[in-house]
Amino acid sequence: MYTIKTKRGYAMSEVASALQKAIRRGDARLAGYWAIELFESNFKDYLWRRLLVISAEDCWGVITHEIDALYRAWATVHAKRSNSGRIFCSKATILLAQSRKCRDADHLTNLVYDPKAIPDEELEADLEAARTNQEAIPDYALDCHTQAGRKAGKTKEMFFRDEFAALSPREPGLFDDDLKGAGK
Repeated sequence: MYTIKTKRGYAMSEVASALQKAIRRGDARLAGYWAIELFESNFKDYLWRRLLVISAEDCWGVITHEIDALYRAWATVHAKRSNSGRIFCSKATILLAQSRKCRDADHLTNLVYDPKAIPDEELEADLEAARTNQEAIPDYALDCHTQAGRKAGKTKEMFFRDEFAALSPREPGLFDDDLKGAGK
């Protein structure tokens, strides 16, 4: 199986996972590292799609409007100078990490409406050893959505419990009672 790698040799799918998990946990510094790794690895369009999805899946309120505005600003600058505009990705990542968290939209889609909507299989590569002076992919990024997480026995139940407990800052959600025991 072929693994798409970032500039520093990470599996791209694991960097995307680490980005989203760091944002959920309110860790702007680590989220920023992963965002810039995707940006500098020429996954700019993918990064923006991921940030927009994160704004809907993990963040409370209307932050998606701000992320969309930053995306449009980046697109304007990027059209004139194709290797510029990284500041807009940085700002979007910081705003998402600092925003209040609530997974109601994702819970509505996956827990309330269609419990089988989360795919059982996603193909991803194993984590390579991090090079000196690089961040390691955190263990929490290796969940049921990654090959390494599945090999370690991570389940969807663990994912919902652990990611709900990790939201920071967290806004109370409509479906919190459906996740009894989260955070214990």
